[in-house]
Amino acid sequence: MNKIKYLLVVFLVFFSCYAQEPTVFSNEALNDTFINLKGETIIFKDILNKHKGSNIVIDIWASWCKDCVGGIPKVKELQLEYQETTYIFLSLDKTQDAWKRGIEKHNIKGDHYFMQSGWKGAFGTFTGLDWIPRYMVVDKQGNIKLYKSVEADDKKIKDLL
Repeated sequence: MNKIKYLLVVFLVFFSCYAQEPTVFSNEALNDTFINLKGETIIFKDILNKHKGSNIVIDIWASWCKDCVGGIPKVKELQLEYQETTYIFLSLDKTQDAWKRGIEKHNIKGDHYFMQSGWKGAFGTFTGLDWIPRYMVVDKQGNIKLYKSVEADDKKIKDLL
């Protein structure tokens, strides 16, 4: 009997920890608002639609984040190798001024947005943000192909591009 209970507990723990990663963005995430470099508000769905037909690498970062800044050279290598890919940078900086200074300081090329809703907003909640940098890959049809990576040189990113 104890053996059965033990196996049941192991089974429940194993399968309760396993969660399938989403392949599409939730409506809440798609409707979350961001700020572009011109100071205009844009919903995430419109950001994706702007780049439909292109593979997209999403980099969630902040200029104060040591790991994020450390990953920038790896992102730049990706950009050189996969020039046809769109690179979207979503910032979790505390202020828009800090965000813009970070882009300039590190000479980050791509499509930039400020995550005004932050870690706990609809987009942050959908992605289960618990660490940055966070990289995602979205295919030409807008489907999430890589939901979570914390390394820009992750082999899975290159395999998908």
